[in-house]
Amino acid sequence: MIQETLITSTFAGTRNKGAVNVDGVSMVFSRRGHFNRVLDSVNMQIKPGELTCLLGPSGCGKSTLLNIIAGFVKPTAGYVLVDQYQVKKPGADRGVVFQQYSLLPWKTTFQNVELGLKIKGVPKAERKDIVDEYLNLVGLVKYRNAYPNQLSGGMQQRASIVRALVNSPSVLLMDEPFAALDAQTRHMMQELLLNIWSTLKTTVIFVTHDIEEAIFLGDRIFVMGVQPGRIKAELTIPLGRPRHVDDLITPEFTKLNRQVFELIREETLKSMETIEI
Repeated sequence: MIQETLITSTFAGTRNKGAVNVDGVSMVFSRRGHFNRVLDSVNMQIKPGELTCLLGPSGCGKSTLLNIIAGFVKPTAGYVLVDQYQVKKPGADRGVVFQQYSLLPWKTTFQNVELGLKIKGVPKAERKDIVDEYLNLVGLVKYRNAYPNQLSGGMQQRASIVRALVNSPSVLLMDEPFAALDAQTRHMMQELLLNIWSTLKTTVIFVTHDIEEAIFLGDRIFVMGVQPGRIKAELTIPLGRPRHVDDLITPEFTKLNRQVFELIREETLKSMETIEI
């Protein structure tokens, strides 16, 4: 069991940051005269320190929306504000964790995690203290000198998460980060994420197509519809915290699962209809 670590001065300045406002965001992609409206007038307001899940079937635009919040993609219409500043490009206030492990294979765990701090010009001794603190938070301090090919998939993703967090972003954006993991490791990583989040209180926007995962992790769930992508429903999850994997088999969790399933079923069928055979 990984013990919770108190991140002190490294993180103290971000606890009241991380408000995200998505206002009227639409996205149209064009190719050879054909237009595809991926998102249509999406609106969301997320509070500082909230863990929010974007849930929907493939093709609903949830990853595109996350990329717009990250600043990787410019929307066709509308805008995104993070702490009242309009997002126009990627920034250090937004950390991103992808589904694919994105560690540099020629660098050790420590070197991968410290990279952002090194680019910012943080002194070597200070970098060491900060990185070791974060590696200890996720149980990787013993593997600080290991290369990515010496780590399991779960370990690599833990390193990717703390690499995104080490620069103290006010918002952590996660695009199906546990999808490639086996079921047991995935549950472990979900609990680890909740442990990190409860310690740091960073705003988290988590993309998933897994209903169980969204309910287990989220304060709120935004269920997305397809054709085009939009917010179909917004649900507040009434489960208490902290949460444990045993919560998945409780009657309350089962009831919530059924409620969300009914909301998303219609959209999943729509998504399947768009697949060309």
